[in-house]
Amino acid sequence: MNDACAQPAQTAVFYDAIFFDLDGTLLPMDVPDFLERYYFHLGVLARERGFDASVMTEALNEGMRVMGDHEPDITNIEAFWGMFERRFYELEGTWADRQAIEEFFDEFYRTRFDLAGEHIVADPSAQRAVSTLAAKGYPLYLTTMPLFPREAVLARLRWAKVDAGLFARITSCENSTAVKPQVAYYYENLFIAQTEPARTLMVGNNTLDDLVCLNAGMDAYLVTDHLINTNGYNIDSVKHGTLAQFCAFAESLPPCTSTTALAGDPMRSPLEDDSAGVAWARSGDRNLHPHADWEDTL
Repeated sequence: MNDACAQPAQTAVFYDAIFFDLDGTLLPMDVPDFLERYYFHLGVLARERGFDASVMTEALNEGMRVMGDHEPDITNIEAFWGMFERRFYELEGTWADRQAIEEFFDEFYRTRFDLAGEHIVADPSAQRAVSTLAAKGYPLYLTTMPLFPREAVLARLRWAKVDAGLFARITSCENSTAVKPQVAYYYENLFIAQTEPARTLMVGNNTLDDLVCLNAGMDAYLVTDHLINTNGYNIDSVKHGTLAQFCAFAESLPPCTSTTALAGDPMRSPLEDDSAGVAWARSGDRNLHPHADWEDTL
């Protein structure tokens, strides 16, 4: 890697806040391996609780898919349940017992989800980078793909050995109305952070899902350890480097003196500020959708 990549912070940069992706950025992850384990353990618990594992998986996938294609006046989790229940009915011929299904997923994420990540080895550079920036006073936002419930996001932070308490906001399906690579996802988080896009840095590993933040006027740093570049993006056009090199970048930043960003409630929804449903996002910002299979979007 050339010197420009190794030392990307040669000019002074001032940020109001820093956004982080999780999977493949702070958390080393082999997505196919993770998903194989995820579905295996989900199926095991489904059968133990008397559910048809294939029905649960099919309804789950349809619910995940619709999180990337719904009206902006509901959260992703509301969209999920609407589709899950519909697909469950189509497959079973009877309506799902919503309370029983919710209890099943709660139990899965509390007791079995960690089994899907037991093979993952954390990169110490992740906690080092986050704690360095927190110590410098930067408001930090975990802007991970909001398809999972908060419990699952917190679990993955534990796998990464990153302190969840250092983030002012953690996106999840409960507090988001959009997904990556929709520009609206970044707008709604910028709106909650109350920061200037150009003074907000997005740190991620995906040239589509993460670098679409550039369309919202944000700055970006592309972490290359687990780079996903399916669209052939010229990574030399943005700041990039390994996670260890990002640590050096973080250490080179001056202390944050901006008071623009709101600390906020990590569970805060943009709908709490705009009952009409994120009307501040421009039309067209939701035209991009995740890949056909939600599993490809982590």
